Amino acid sequence: MSMKPYIILSVCALALASCGGNGNKGADTTKAVTEDTSKTATLNAPAQNMEYCFLRTEGTSNQDTTAVHLIVNANKVIGEMKWLPKEKDARKGTLQGTVSGNDIKAVWTFMQEGAKDTMAVAFQLSPQQLGQKPFKVTKDGRQETDGAAGYTIIYKLDNCSAFKTTAKPAL
Repeated sequence: MSMKPYIILSVCALALASCGGNGNKGADTTKAVTEDTSKTATLNAPAQNMEYCFLRTEGTSNQDTTAVHLIVNANKVIGEMKWLPKEKDARKGTLQGTVSGNDIKAVWTFMQEGAKDTMAVAFQLSPQQLGQKPFKVTKDGRQETDGAAGYTIIYKLDNCSAFKTTAKPAL
């Protein structure tokens, strides 16, 4: 009689025994996953005391430009946003809000056609790009951020070229 079946059965038994164990291992796994998720969230959070600039061009010949300049300090964010469509009135103004993880909720105070206005905006910041929730038009014809939408408007990291002549806002 050959010894191979006994060796194979012994190896299988040892493997099964090592898979078993006490009920606390599930808790250890959950703890490890929670810690790993926490580390990932920390890694994805924007750097503190940091300045970011992003640019988006669109339109038939990329003639419409939106530029966003952000300064992140602790859980606060300030900055500027410029919407510069080729043949329409521009919107230029300041941003002021809060940061939670990599989500930014801010108020954009801007001038358009000689009138001052405000609008809530929502961004998601990563080291190489900025996502923004799109706007929707309300029943009274105003624009507002579509809270149910994803961060589908994507800005690319820029060297602050659109803000070279603008004084930096103070936190």
